[in-house]
Amino acid sequence: MPSLTGVAIRFLTRILYYRHGILALILVCNLFLRSVNAGEVLWAVNCGGDEHTDIHGIRYQADPLDVGYSSDFGKSLLIQRVIPQDQILYQTERYHVSTFGYDIPLYKDGEYVIVLKFSEVWFAAPNQKVFDVVLNGEHTIVSELDIYAKVGRGVAHDEMIPFTIRGGKLRVNGESSQIDGNKITVEFIKGDLDNPKVNAIYVMRGTVDDVPKLPTMPGADVVEEDDDEDEESPSIKHQKSRKPSGPRIKDPYAADDTSAMLFPVFVAIGAFIPLLYCLCKL
Repeated sequence: MPSLTGVAIRFLTRILYYRHGILALILVCNLFLRSVNAGEVLWAVNCGGDEHTDIHGIRYQADPLDVGYSSDFGKSLLIQRVIPQDQILYQTERYHVSTFGYDIPLYKDGEYVIVLKFSEVWFAAPNQKVFDVVLNGEHTIVSELDIYAKVGRGVAHDEMIPFTIRGGKLRVNGESSQIDGNKITVEFIKGDLDNPKVNAIYVMRGTVDDVPKLPTMPGADVVEEDDDEDEESPSIKHQKSRKPSGPRIKDPYAADDTSAMLFPVFVAIGAFIPLLYCLCKL
């Protein structure tokens, strides 16, 4: 009959043998859980509109806010950069004549991204509607947003801001603040130029890489290249096309050769020295 010591030794040996396998299993499970949680949308609202599920499966609740004004004026426009099914997210909006915001039930530790959806459906020029967006009452996450200046009229525009929560504190852009009441707030700040607004909002667990992106603005790369060329071409063209304002004048000092001018002097001195020597001998 095996002794108790021998049984214990064999048991420990088996534990050590399977240790690496157990650690590997724990690591795989951890990565799996992270991948499942990454990209999970925790809260979404179609501001100023009804509930909607977009092509990515994100379910937006109907706007619960009763401050300010809800508007569907954007339905008169075809919103660019978004498919017809999801244009409603950029056609309805909530705006207010003063600062307003939404409470988001969020307090657990993790990495998050808040996505703010906008489209300018009223103004047709920049510097007409400009406002800030503040997170958790302290952090300006979007400064002096001018939607028209960003993308023009009737065009979808998303602002994506990553942040983290650790130990009851929110951290964004290198700043931190305390979370009170198991919720954070996102506020749209009234400025001097018209009223703040928002078309839709959602918060997801993960990073910016997990966020579905809008298509690139048509011709955006071409415009940037053209701008670079426009910035460089004037000086280059100016240099190439620049002509003197009058006939070319010969430089009066160009043909002067100092050594040639002094050569006769050296010859005279050379001839004078022997003559002087002969005179001294006499």
